Amino acid sequence: MKIGTFSFLILNLSFLIIASSCDAKRLSNKKQFTRQDTLRGTITPERAWWNVLRYDIQVTPDYLGKTIQGKNLITIQVLKPETKLQLDLQEPMIIDSIFLIAQTGNASKTNLTFQKDGNAWFVTMPALTAHATPVLEVNYHGKPREAVRPPWDGGWIWTKDKQGRPWMSVACQGLGASVWYPCKDHQSDEPDKGASLSITVPDTLVAVANGRLQSKTPNNNGTTTYTWAVKNPINNYNIVPYIGKYVTWHENYAGEKGNLDCDYWVLDYDLEKAKKQFTQADKMLKCFEYWFGPYPFYEDGYKLVEAPHLGMEHQSAVAYGNKFENGYLGRDLSGTGWGTKWDFIIVHESGHEWFANSITSNDIADMWVHEGFTNYSETLFTTCEYGVEAGNEYVIGTRAGIKNDIPIIGQYGVNQEGSGDMYPKSGNMLHTIRQIINNDSAFRNILRGLNKTYYHKTVTSKEVEAYISRQANIDFSKVFDQYLRTTQIPVLEYAIKGKDLKFRFTTCVRGVGMPVKVTFGNDERWIRANEEWTIISGTNAGNFTVDKNFYINTKKVNW
Repeated sequence: MKIGTFSFLILNLSFLIIASSCDAKRLSNKKQFTRQDTLRGTITPERAWWNVLRYDIQVTPDYLGKTIQGKNLITIQVLKPETKLQLDLQEPMIIDSIFLIAQTGNASKTNLTFQKDGNAWFVTMPALTAHATPVLEVNYHGKPREAVRPPWDGGWIWTKDKQGRPWMSVACQGLGASVWYPCKDHQSDEPDKGASLSITVPDTLVAVANGRLQSKTPNNNGTTTYTWAVKNPINNYNIVPYIGKYVTWHENYAGEKGNLDCDYWVLDYDLEKAKKQFTQADKMLKCFEYWFGPYPFYEDGYKLVEAPHLGMEHQSAVAYGNKFENGYLGRDLSGTGWGTKWDFIIVHESGHEWFANSITSNDIADMWVHEGFTNYSETLFTTCEYGVEAGNEYVIGTRAGIKNDIPIIGQYGVNQEGSGDMYPKSGNMLHTIRQIINNDSAFRNILRGLNKTYYHKTVTSKEVEAYISRQANIDFSKVFDQYLRTTQIPVLEYAIKGKDLKFRFTTCVRGVGMPVKVTFGNDERWIRANEEWTIISGTNAGNFTVDKNFYINTKKVNW
Protein backbone atom coordinates (compact mmCIF):
# COMPACT_ATOMS: atom_id res chain seq x y z
CA MET A 1 0.00 0.00 0.00
CA LYS A 2 1.17 3.46 -0.81
CA ILE A 3 2.12 5.67 2.13
CA GLY A 4 0.69 9.15 2.14
CA THR A 5 2.74 12.31 1.69
CA PHE A 6 2.87 12.76 5.44
CA SER A 7 5.38 10.06 6.36
CA PHE A 8 3.77 7.28 8.38
CA LEU A 9 7.02 6.66 10.22
CA ILE A 10 6.83 10.09 11.79
CA LEU A 11 3.70 8.93 13.57
CA ASN A 12 5.37 6.80 16.30
CA LEU A 13 3.91 3.35 15.73
CA SER A 14 3.02 2.65 19.35
CA PHE A 15 -0.40 3.98 20.33
CA LEU A 16 -0.56 6.72 22.91
CA ILE A 17 -2.23 5.95 26.20
CA ILE A 18 -3.95 9.25 26.89
CA ALA A 19 -6.16 9.78 29.94
CA SER A 20 -9.44 11.54 29.26
CA SER A 21 -13.17 11.22 29.81
CA CYS A 22 -13.67 9.62 26.40
CA ASP A 23 -14.38 6.15 27.80
CA ALA A 24 -16.93 4.03 25.95
CA LYS A 25 -19.58 2.27 28.00
CA ARG A 26 -18.88 -1.47 28.46
CA LEU A 27 -21.94 -3.58 27.91
CA SER A 28 -22.68 -7.11 29.02
CA ASN A 29 -25.31 -9.71 28.32
CA LYS A 30 -27.81 -9.55 31.21
CA LYS A 31 -28.92 -13.17 30.84
CA GLN A 32 -29.20 -15.04 34.12
CA PHE A 33 -26.92 -18.07 34.11
CA THR A 34 -27.61 -21.35 35.85
CA ARG A 35 -25.56 -24.05 37.54
CA GLN A 36 -25.84 -26.08 34.34
CA ASP A 37 -24.30 -23.20 32.35
CA THR A 38 -21.37 -23.15 34.75
CA LEU A 39 -20.94 -26.92 34.69
CA ARG A 40 -20.84 -26.77 30.90
CA GLY A 41 -18.74 -23.65 30.43
CA THR A 42 -16.17 -23.94 33.23
CA ILE A 43 -13.16 -26.15 33.83
CA THR A 44 -14.62 -27.53 37.04
CA PRO A 45 -12.46 -29.40 39.58
CA GLU A 46 -13.96 -32.61 38.19
CA ARG A 47 -12.64 -31.68 34.74
CA ALA A 48 -9.32 -30.09 35.64
CA TRP A 49 -7.43 -33.16 36.81
CA TRP A 50 -7.58 -35.12 33.56
CA ASN A 51 -6.78 -34.54 29.93
CA VAL A 52 -8.47 -36.11 26.90
CA LEU A 53 -6.06 -38.06 24.72
CA ARG A 54 -8.47 -39.77 22.34
CA TYR A 55 -12.10 -40.49 21.53
CA ASP A 56 -13.16 -43.73 19.81
CA ILE A 57 -16.89 -43.43 19.20
CA GLN A 58 -19.28 -46.09 17.95
CA VAL A 59 -22.83 -45.15 16.97
CA THR A 60 -25.81 -46.93 15.43
CA PRO A 61 -28.71 -44.65 14.49
CA ASP A 62 -32.32 -45.84 14.15
CA TYR A 63 -33.78 -43.59 11.48
CA LEU A 64 -37.42 -44.51 12.08
CA GLY A 65 -37.22 -44.23 15.85
CA LYS A 66 -34.89 -41.21 15.77
CA THR A 67 -32.73 -42.86 18.42
CA ILE A 68 -29.08 -43.83 18.65
CA GLN A 69 -27.13 -46.51 20.49
CA GLY A 70 -23.48 -45.84 21.13
CA LYS A 71 -20.23 -46.35 22.93
CA ASN A 72 -17.32 -43.98 23.48
CA LEU A 73 -13.89 -45.18 24.52
CA ILE A 74 -12.28 -42.12 26.11
CA THR A 75 -8.54 -42.38 26.62
CA ILE A 76 -7.52 -39.98 29.37
CA GLN A 77 -4.29 -38.78 30.91
CA VAL A 78 -4.25 -38.34 34.67
CA LEU A 79 -2.70 -34.99 35.56
CA LYS A 80 -3.39 -35.18 39.28
CA PRO A 81 -5.36 -38.11 40.74
CA GLU A 82 -8.83 -37.27 42.02
CA THR A 83 -11.92 -39.29 42.88
CA LYS A 84 -14.63 -37.51 40.86
CA LEU A 85 -14.69 -37.08 37.08
CA GLN A 86 -17.21 -35.04 35.10
CA LEU A 87 -18.56 -36.28 31.78
CA ASP A 88 -21.18 -34.47 29.70
CA LEU A 89 -24.19 -35.98 27.91
CA GLN A 90 -27.26 -33.86 27.35
CA GLU A 91 -30.78 -34.82 28.23
CA PRO A 92 -32.67 -36.86 27.21
CA MET A 93 -29.68 -39.06 26.35
CA ILE A 94 -28.85 -41.73 28.92
CA ILE A 95 -25.57 -43.28 30.05
CA ASP A 96 -26.08 -47.01 30.63
CA SER A 97 -22.72 -48.00 32.07
CA ILE A 98 -19.16 -46.79 32.54
CA PHE A 99 -16.15 -49.06 32.84
CA LEU A 100 -12.52 -48.22 33.57
CA ILE A 101 -10.08 -50.14 31.41
CA ALA A 102 -6.62 -49.92 32.98
CA GLN A 103 -3.79 -49.88 30.47
CA THR A 104 -1.61 -52.55 32.04
CA GLY A 105 -0.07 -55.76 30.81
CA ASN A 106 -3.38 -57.53 31.47
CA ALA A 107 -6.02 -54.88 30.87
CA SER A 108 -8.60 -54.98 33.64
CA LYS A 109 -12.16 -53.68 33.39
CA THR A 110 -13.81 -52.09 36.41
CA ASN A 111 -17.49 -51.12 36.63
CA LEU A 112 -17.78 -47.51 37.84
CA THR A 113 -20.64 -45.81 39.63
CA PHE A 114 -21.92 -42.41 38.56
CA GLN A 115 -24.52 -39.78 39.37
CA LYS A 116 -26.42 -37.47 37.02
CA ASP A 117 -26.75 -33.71 37.55
CA GLY A 118 -28.69 -32.35 34.61
CA ASN A 119 -26.42 -32.67 31.59
CA ALA A 120 -23.37 -33.48 33.73
CA TRP A 121 -22.52 -36.97 34.92
CA PHE A 122 -20.15 -37.40 37.86
CA VAL A 123 -18.16 -40.63 37.89
CA THR A 124 -16.62 -42.08 41.06
CA MET A 125 -13.04 -43.01 40.20
CA PRO A 126 -10.70 -45.53 41.84
CA ALA A 127 -7.17 -44.64 42.90
CA LEU A 128 -5.10 -43.71 39.86
CA THR A 129 -1.51 -42.62 39.48
CA ALA A 130 -0.32 -39.41 37.88
CA HIS A 131 0.47 -39.78 34.17
CA ALA A 132 -1.60 -42.96 33.89
CA THR A 133 -3.58 -43.29 30.62
CA PRO A 134 -6.61 -45.48 31.32
CA VAL A 135 -9.65 -45.79 29.07
CA LEU A 136 -13.23 -45.02 30.05
CA GLU A 137 -15.77 -47.15 28.21
CA VAL A 138 -19.05 -45.23 28.22
CA ASN A 139 -22.14 -47.02 26.89
CA TYR A 140 -25.17 -44.88 26.14
CA HIS A 141 -28.41 -44.61 24.22
CA GLY A 142 -31.39 -42.37 23.70
CA LYS A 143 -33.25 -39.95 21.48
CA PRO A 144 -30.89 -37.01 20.96
CA ARG A 145 -32.25 -33.53 20.59
CA GLU A 146 -33.47 -33.14 17.03
CA ALA A 147 -32.17 -30.14 15.10
CA VAL A 148 -34.87 -27.54 14.51
CA ARG A 149 -33.03 -25.15 12.23
CA PRO A 150 -29.54 -26.53 11.64
CA PRO A 151 -26.83 -25.42 11.86
CA TRP A 152 -28.08 -22.52 14.06
CA ASP A 153 -30.50 -24.48 16.21
CA GLY A 154 -28.72 -27.77 16.08
CA GLY A 155 -28.81 -31.39 17.11
CA TRP A 156 -29.19 -34.68 15.25
CA ILE A 157 -30.65 -34.21 11.77
CA TRP A 158 -33.17 -36.80 10.53
CA THR A 159 -34.34 -35.91 7.04
CA LYS A 160 -34.81 -37.31 3.53
CA ASP A 161 -33.11 -36.50 0.26
CA LYS A 162 -35.03 -35.52 -2.88
CA GLN A 163 -35.70 -39.16 -3.66
CA GLY A 164 -37.15 -39.89 -0.23
CA ARG A 165 -34.15 -41.79 1.13
CA PRO A 166 -32.84 -41.32 4.69
CA TRP A 167 -30.28 -38.55 5.10
CA MET A 168 -28.76 -37.97 8.52
CA SER A 169 -26.08 -35.84 10.13
CA VAL A 170 -25.33 -33.68 13.17
CA ALA A 171 -24.73 -29.95 13.64
CA CYS A 172 -23.92 -28.98 17.23
CA GLN A 173 -21.56 -26.01 17.46
CA GLY A 174 -22.43 -24.02 20.59
CA LEU A 175 -25.03 -26.58 21.59
CA GLY A 176 -22.19 -29.02 22.13
CA ALA A 177 -21.07 -32.49 21.09
CA SER A 178 -22.58 -33.87 24.28
CA VAL A 179 -25.95 -33.54 22.56
CA TRP A 180 -25.20 -36.94 21.01
CA TYR A 181 -22.12 -38.54 22.60
CA PRO A 182 -20.53 -38.47 26.09
CA CYS A 183 -17.38 -36.38 26.26
CA LYS A 184 -15.57 -33.60 28.06
CA ASP A 185 -17.61 -30.92 26.35
CA HIS A 186 -15.31 -27.93 26.60
CA GLN A 187 -13.38 -26.36 23.72
CA SER A 188 -10.17 -26.09 25.71
CA ASP A 189 -9.60 -29.87 25.78
CA GLU A 190 -9.27 -31.52 22.39
CA PRO A 191 -8.21 -35.19 22.07
CA ASP A 192 -4.45 -34.83 21.55
CA LYS A 193 -4.14 -38.14 19.68
CA GLY A 194 -7.15 -37.74 17.46
CA ALA A 195 -10.40 -39.62 17.26
CA SER A 196 -12.29 -42.31 15.38
CA LEU A 197 -15.97 -42.64 14.55
CA SER A 198 -17.52 -45.99 13.64
CA ILE A 199 -21.02 -45.67 12.15
CA THR A 200 -23.28 -48.66 11.57
CA VAL A 201 -25.90 -48.03 8.87
CA PRO A 202 -28.17 -50.00 6.53
CA ASP A 203 -26.36 -51.54 3.56
CA THR A 204 -28.29 -49.21 1.26
CA LEU A 205 -26.59 -46.13 2.73
CA VAL A 206 -23.04 -44.80 3.04
CA ALA A 207 -21.50 -43.23 6.15
CA VAL A 208 -18.85 -40.50 5.96
CA ALA A 209 -16.98 -38.79 8.81
CA ASN A 210 -13.80 -36.88 9.62
CA GLY A 211 -10.39 -37.89 8.38
CA ARG A 212 -9.70 -41.04 6.41
CA LEU A 213 -11.75 -44.19 5.94
CA GLN A 214 -10.15 -46.96 7.98
CA SER A 215 -12.53 -49.81 7.20
CA LYS A 216 -15.87 -50.76 5.68
CA THR A 217 -17.17 -53.89 7.40
CA PRO A 218 -20.34 -55.75 6.31
CA ASN A 219 -22.13 -57.15 9.37
CA ASN A 220 -24.09 -59.81 7.42
CA ASN A 221 -27.33 -58.58 8.93
CA GLY A 222 -28.29 -55.83 6.47
CA THR A 223 -25.92 -53.28 7.98
CA THR A 224 -22.39 -52.08 7.32
CA THR A 225 -19.99 -50.34 9.70
CA TYR A 226 -17.82 -47.51 8.36
CA THR A 227 -14.88 -46.45 10.55
CA TRP A 228 -13.22 -43.08 9.97
CA ALA A 229 -10.33 -41.56 11.93
CA VAL A 230 -8.32 -38.37 12.33
CA LYS A 231 -4.74 -38.29 13.58
CA ASN A 232 -4.82 -34.65 14.64
CA PRO A 233 -6.49 -32.98 17.63
CA ILE A 234 -10.10 -32.10 16.83
CA ASN A 235 -12.86 -29.95 18.34
CA ASN A 236 -15.62 -31.96 20.01
CA TYR A 237 -18.33 -30.33 17.88
CA ASN A 238 -16.46 -31.13 14.69
CA ILE A 239 -16.76 -34.91 15.06
CA VAL A 240 -19.88 -35.76 13.04
CA PRO A 241 -21.40 -38.49 10.90
CA TYR A 242 -22.91 -37.96 7.45
CA ILE A 243 -25.23 -40.75 6.39
CA GLY A 244 -26.91 -40.91 3.00
CA LYS A 245 -26.71 -42.20 -0.55
CA TYR A 246 -23.23 -40.76 -1.12
CA VAL A 247 -20.87 -41.08 -4.05
CA THR A 248 -17.34 -39.71 -4.15
CA TRP A 249 -14.40 -38.66 -6.27
CA HIS A 250 -10.79 -37.88 -5.45
CA GLU A 251 -8.40 -35.11 -6.50
CA ASN A 252 -4.85 -34.15 -5.54
CA TYR A 253 -3.78 -30.65 -4.60
CA ALA A 254 -0.10 -29.72 -4.85
CA GLY A 255 0.23 -27.71 -1.65
CA GLU A 256 2.95 -26.19 0.50
CA LYS A 257 3.52 -29.46 2.39
CA GLY A 258 3.30 -31.68 -0.67
CA ASN A 259 0.37 -33.67 -1.97
CA LEU A 260 -2.95 -33.01 -0.23
CA ASP A 261 -5.69 -35.60 -0.68
CA CYS A 262 -8.98 -33.92 -1.54
CA ASP A 263 -12.12 -36.04 -1.49
CA TYR A 264 -15.64 -34.93 -2.30
CA TRP A 265 -18.78 -36.72 -1.11
CA VAL A 266 -22.21 -35.79 -2.48
CA LEU A 267 -25.60 -37.42 -2.99
CA ASP A 268 -25.59 -39.52 -6.13
CA TYR A 269 -27.93 -37.30 -8.14
CA ASP A 270 -25.80 -34.19 -7.40
CA LEU A 271 -22.52 -35.60 -8.74
CA GLU A 272 -22.19 -33.64 -11.99
CA LYS A 273 -23.08 -30.20 -10.67
CA ALA A 274 -20.92 -30.83 -7.61
CA LYS A 275 -17.90 -31.61 -9.80
CA LYS A 276 -18.37 -28.28 -11.55
CA GLN A 277 -18.94 -26.21 -8.39
CA PHE A 278 -16.22 -27.81 -6.29
CA THR A 279 -13.47 -26.70 -8.70
CA GLN A 280 -13.45 -23.59 -6.51
CA ALA A 281 -11.84 -25.62 -3.71
CA ASP A 282 -8.52 -25.64 -5.54
CA LYS A 283 -8.53 -21.83 -5.81
CA MET A 284 -9.50 -21.54 -2.16
CA LEU A 285 -6.66 -23.79 -1.00
CA LYS A 286 -4.14 -21.85 -3.08
CA CYS A 287 -5.28 -18.50 -1.67
CA PHE A 288 -5.49 -19.59 1.96
CA GLU A 289 -2.17 -21.39 1.93
CA TYR A 290 -0.63 -18.15 0.63
CA TRP A 291 -2.18 -16.00 3.36
CA PHE A 292 -2.45 -18.41 6.30
CA GLY A 293 0.20 -21.04 5.69
CA PRO A 294 -0.11 -24.75 4.89
CA TYR A 295 -3.46 -26.47 5.24
CA PRO A 296 -3.37 -27.66 8.87
CA PHE A 297 -4.47 -31.27 8.40
CA TYR A 298 -2.48 -32.89 5.59
CA GLU A 299 -2.43 -36.18 7.54
CA ASP A 300 -6.24 -36.32 7.54
CA GLY A 301 -6.89 -34.87 4.09
CA TYR A 302 -9.47 -32.30 2.98
CA LYS A 303 -13.10 -33.15 2.26
CA LEU A 304 -16.27 -31.38 1.26
CA VAL A 305 -19.35 -33.39 2.20
CA GLU A 306 -22.86 -32.51 1.05
CA ALA A 307 -24.95 -31.94 4.16
CA PRO A 308 -28.68 -31.59 4.96
CA HIS A 309 -28.05 -28.06 6.24
CA LEU A 310 -26.23 -24.95 4.99
CA GLY A 311 -22.72 -25.71 6.23
CA MET A 312 -20.28 -26.13 9.11
CA GLU A 313 -16.51 -26.29 9.59
CA HIS A 314 -16.34 -29.97 10.50
CA GLN A 315 -12.60 -30.61 10.50
CA SER A 316 -11.33 -32.45 7.39
CA ALA A 317 -14.99 -33.12 6.45
CA VAL A 318 -16.45 -29.66 5.80
CA ALA A 319 -20.26 -29.67 5.64
CA TYR A 320 -21.59 -28.20 2.39
CA GLY A 321 -25.24 -27.31 1.74
CA ASN A 322 -25.14 -24.22 -0.45
CA LYS A 323 -27.08 -25.82 -3.33
CA PHE A 324 -24.08 -25.71 -5.68
CA GLU A 325 -24.44 -22.03 -6.41
CA ASN A 326 -22.35 -18.96 -5.75
CA GLY A 327 -22.95 -16.51 -2.93
CA TYR A 328 -24.71 -17.36 0.32
CA LEU A 329 -27.64 -19.37 -1.02
CA GLY A 330 -27.37 -17.14 -4.06
CA ARG A 331 -27.13 -13.88 -2.09
CA ASP A 332 -24.22 -11.48 -1.70
CA LEU A 333 -23.75 -10.66 1.99
CA SER A 334 -21.68 -7.61 1.06
CA GLY A 335 -24.19 -6.11 -1.35
CA THR A 336 -21.33 -5.25 -3.72
CA GLY A 337 -21.64 -7.97 -6.35
CA TRP A 338 -18.33 -9.57 -5.42
CA GLY A 339 -19.95 -12.05 -3.06
CA THR A 340 -21.84 -13.81 -5.85
CA LYS A 341 -18.68 -14.56 -7.82
CA TRP A 342 -17.70 -17.43 -5.50
CA ASP A 343 -19.32 -20.06 -3.29
CA PHE A 344 -19.65 -18.67 0.24
CA ILE A 345 -19.76 -22.04 2.00
CA ILE A 346 -16.71 -23.48 0.23
CA VAL A 347 -14.70 -20.39 1.10
CA HIS A 348 -15.97 -19.54 4.59
CA GLU A 349 -16.30 -23.00 6.09
CA SER A 350 -12.96 -24.10 4.65
CA GLY A 351 -11.35 -20.97 6.08
CA HIS A 352 -12.27 -22.37 9.47
CA GLU A 353 -9.78 -25.18 8.99
CA TRP A 354 -7.15 -22.60 9.94
CA PHE A 355 -9.18 -20.45 12.36
CA ALA A 356 -11.45 -22.62 14.56
CA ASN A 357 -10.09 -26.08 13.82
CA SER A 358 -6.33 -25.59 14.02
CA ILE A 359 -6.46 -22.43 16.18
CA THR A 360 -9.35 -22.91 18.63
CA SER A 361 -10.61 -20.56 21.32
CA ASN A 362 -10.51 -21.96 24.85
CA ASP A 363 -13.86 -20.42 25.68
CA ILE A 364 -16.80 -19.89 23.36
CA ALA A 365 -16.86 -16.27 24.57
CA ASP A 366 -13.80 -15.70 22.35
CA MET A 367 -15.46 -17.08 19.22
CA TRP A 368 -14.42 -14.02 17.26
CA VAL A 369 -11.05 -15.75 16.90
CA HIS A 370 -12.90 -18.30 14.78
CA GLU A 371 -15.42 -16.11 13.03
CA GLY A 372 -13.57 -12.80 12.65
CA PHE A 373 -10.53 -14.24 10.89
CA THR A 374 -12.71 -16.55 8.82
CA ASN A 375 -14.98 -13.68 7.87
CA TYR A 376 -11.85 -11.87 6.72
CA SER A 377 -10.82 -14.94 4.73
CA GLU A 378 -13.72 -14.04 2.42
CA THR A 379 -12.08 -10.67 1.78
CA LEU A 380 -8.71 -12.28 1.18
CA PHE A 381 -10.21 -14.79 -1.25
CA THR A 382 -11.92 -11.97 -3.14
CA THR A 383 -8.55 -10.20 -3.21
CA CYS A 384 -6.80 -13.31 -4.52
CA GLU A 385 -9.29 -13.70 -7.34
CA TYR A 386 -10.22 -10.12 -8.26
CA GLY A 387 -7.67 -7.75 -6.74
CA VAL A 388 -7.17 -5.54 -3.72
CA GLU A 389 -9.91 -3.03 -4.53
CA ALA A 390 -12.46 -5.82 -4.98
CA GLY A 391 -11.49 -7.22 -1.60
CA ASN A 392 -11.73 -3.78 -0.01
CA GLU A 393 -15.18 -3.21 -1.48
CA TYR A 394 -16.34 -6.59 -0.22
CA VAL A 395 -15.33 -6.09 3.40
CA ILE A 396 -16.64 -2.53 3.51
CA GLY A 397 -19.93 -3.78 2.09
CA THR A 398 -20.33 -6.24 4.95
CA ARG A 399 -20.57 -3.35 7.42
CA ALA A 400 -24.26 -3.09 6.57
CA GLY A 401 -24.77 -6.27 8.61
CA ILE A 402 -23.18 -4.94 11.81
CA LYS A 403 -25.69 -4.36 14.62
CA ASN A 404 -23.47 -3.13 17.48
CA ASP A 405 -25.99 -4.65 19.87
CA ILE A 406 -23.75 -6.26 22.52
CA PRO A 407 -19.97 -6.71 22.71
CA ILE A 408 -18.36 -9.33 20.50
CA ILE A 409 -16.69 -11.08 23.44
CA GLY A 410 -19.21 -12.89 25.59
CA GLN A 411 -19.19 -13.85 29.27
CA TYR A 412 -16.55 -16.39 30.22
CA GLY A 413 -17.18 -19.67 31.97
CA VAL A 414 -20.86 -20.16 31.08
CA ASN A 415 -20.71 -21.30 27.42
CA GLN A 416 -21.92 -17.89 26.23
CA GLU A 417 -21.12 -16.37 22.86
CA GLY A 418 -21.00 -12.65 22.28
CA SER A 419 -22.66 -10.69 19.49
CA GLY A 420 -23.17 -12.05 15.99
CA ASP A 421 -21.06 -9.03 15.04
CA MET A 422 -18.13 -11.41 15.61
CA TYR A 423 -18.41 -12.00 11.84
CA PRO A 424 -18.53 -8.65 9.95
CA LYS A 425 -17.40 -6.32 12.72
CA SER A 426 -14.37 -8.46 13.61
CA GLY A 427 -13.56 -8.74 9.92
CA ASN A 428 -13.64 -4.96 9.56
CA MET A 429 -11.53 -4.58 12.70
CA LEU A 430 -8.90 -6.82 11.12
CA HIS A 431 -9.14 -4.82 7.90
CA THR A 432 -8.54 -1.61 9.87
CA ILE A 433 -5.54 -3.19 11.60
CA ARG A 434 -4.21 -4.21 8.19
CA GLN A 435 -4.45 -0.57 7.05
CA ILE A 436 -2.56 0.66 10.12
CA ILE A 437 0.20 -1.91 9.63
CA ASN A 438 0.35 -0.53 6.08
CA ASN A 439 2.43 -3.42 4.79
CA ASP A 440 0.70 -6.46 3.32
CA SER A 441 3.83 -8.54 3.54
CA ALA A 442 3.99 -7.92 7.28
CA PHE A 443 0.26 -8.53 7.67
CA ARG A 444 0.55 -11.82 5.80
CA ASN A 445 3.47 -12.85 8.01
CA ILE A 446 1.31 -12.19 11.07
CA LEU A 447 -1.48 -14.43 9.75
CA ARG A 448 0.97 -17.16 8.84
CA GLY A 449 2.78 -16.70 12.14
CA LEU A 450 -0.45 -17.15 14.09
CA ASN A 451 -1.02 -20.45 12.32
CA LYS A 452 2.51 -21.58 13.00
CA THR A 453 2.69 -20.45 16.62
CA TYR A 454 -0.76 -21.75 17.60
CA TYR A 455 -0.86 -24.75 15.26
CA HIS A 456 -3.32 -27.31 16.66
CA LYS A 457 -3.62 -25.33 19.89
CA THR A 458 -6.35 -23.68 21.94
CA VAL A 459 -5.96 -19.99 22.73
CA THR A 460 -7.51 -16.99 24.43
CA SER A 461 -8.43 -13.77 22.70
CA LYS A 462 -5.80 -11.98 24.77
CA GLU A 463 -3.07 -14.30 23.44
CA VAL A 464 -4.06 -13.57 19.85
CA GLU A 465 -4.32 -9.84 20.51
CA ALA A 466 -0.88 -9.75 22.14
CA TYR A 467 0.68 -11.76 19.31
CA ILE A 468 -0.59 -9.32 16.66
CA SER A 469 0.63 -6.29 18.61
CA ARG A 470 4.01 -7.90 19.25
CA GLN A 471 4.62 -8.94 15.65
CA ALA A 472 3.42 -5.63 14.22
CA ASN A 473 5.42 -3.66 16.78
CA ILE A 474 2.26 -1.61 17.31
CA ASP A 475 0.17 -1.60 20.48
CA PHE A 476 -3.29 -2.56 19.26
CA SER A 477 -4.66 -3.31 22.73
CA LYS A 478 -7.00 -0.30 22.77
CA VAL A 479 -8.19 -1.07 19.25
CA PHE A 480 -9.15 -4.59 20.34
CA ASP A 481 -10.87 -3.18 23.41
CA GLN A 482 -12.80 -0.74 21.24
CA TYR A 483 -14.14 -3.20 18.70
CA LEU A 484 -14.36 -6.41 20.75
CA ARG A 485 -15.43 -5.16 24.18
CA THR A 486 -17.69 -2.17 23.43
CA THR A 487 -20.51 -1.52 21.00
CA GLN A 488 -19.30 1.94 20.01
CA ILE A 489 -17.47 2.86 16.83
CA PRO A 490 -14.95 5.72 17.11
CA VAL A 491 -16.21 8.98 15.65
CA LEU A 492 -13.59 11.24 14.09
CA GLU A 493 -14.89 14.77 14.61
CA TYR A 494 -13.31 17.44 12.44
CA ALA A 495 -13.60 21.10 11.57
CA ILE A 496 -11.94 23.16 8.81
CA LYS A 497 -10.98 26.83 8.96
CA GLY A 498 -9.05 28.11 5.98
CA LYS A 499 -6.09 25.77 5.53
CA ASP A 500 -6.33 24.41 9.05
CA LEU A 501 -7.84 21.10 10.08
CA LYS A 502 -8.93 20.34 13.65
CA PHE A 503 -9.84 16.77 14.65
CA ARG A 504 -10.31 14.37 17.56
CA PHE A 505 -11.92 11.00 18.45
CA THR A 506 -15.14 10.71 20.43
CA THR A 507 -17.18 7.65 21.54
CA CYS A 508 -13.94 5.79 22.04
CA VAL A 509 -12.13 3.87 24.72
CA ARG A 510 -9.57 5.85 26.67
CA GLY A 511 -6.28 5.94 24.79
CA VAL A 512 -7.53 4.48 21.49
CA GLY A 513 -5.70 7.19 19.51
CA MET A 514 -4.61 5.60 16.23
CA PRO A 515 -3.22 6.56 12.85
CA VAL A 516 -5.78 7.18 10.12
CA LYS A 517 -5.18 7.82 6.42
CA VAL A 518 -7.04 10.93 5.21
CA THR A 519 -7.25 13.33 2.30
CA PHE A 520 -7.20 17.05 3.13
CA GLY A 521 -7.38 19.32 0.17
CA ASN A 522 -5.23 17.69 -2.48
CA ASP A 523 -2.97 15.94 -0.01
CA GLU A 524 -3.13 12.32 1.18
CA ARG A 525 -1.59 12.02 4.59
CA TRP A 526 -1.68 10.12 7.88
CA ILE A 527 -2.99 11.77 11.02
CA ARG A 528 -3.04 10.48 14.57
CA ALA A 529 -6.32 11.17 16.32
CA ASN A 530 -6.87 10.94 20.05
CA GLU A 531 -9.38 12.37 22.49
CA GLU A 532 -7.89 15.88 22.48
CA TRP A 533 -8.22 18.34 19.61
CA THR A 534 -5.25 18.38 17.23
CA ILE A 535 -4.71 21.06 14.61
CA ILE A 536 -2.68 20.70 11.41
CA SER A 537 -2.31 22.95 8.39
CA GLY A 538 -2.95 21.79 4.84
CA THR A 539 -1.09 22.90 1.76
CA ASN A 540 -4.46 23.46 0.10
CA ALA A 541 -7.80 24.14 1.67
CA GLY A 542 -10.57 21.78 0.65
CA ASN A 543 -12.67 18.83 1.58
CA PHE A 544 -11.66 16.35 4.23
CA THR A 545 -12.21 12.62 3.74
CA VAL A 546 -11.10 9.50 5.62
CA ASP A 547 -9.88 6.43 3.77
CA LYS A 548 -12.98 4.21 3.60
CA ASN A 549 -10.94 1.15 4.63
CA PHE A 550 -10.83 2.38 8.23
CA TYR A 551 -13.89 1.24 10.18
CA ILE A 552 -14.67 4.54 11.89
CA ASN A 553 -17.38 7.18 11.56
CA THR A 554 -16.79 10.85 10.77
CA LYS A 555 -18.64 13.98 11.81
CA LYS A 556 -18.05 17.52 10.66
CA VAL A 557 -18.48 20.12 13.41
CA ASN A 558 -18.16 23.88 13.63
CA TRP A 559 -14.78 25.33 14.53
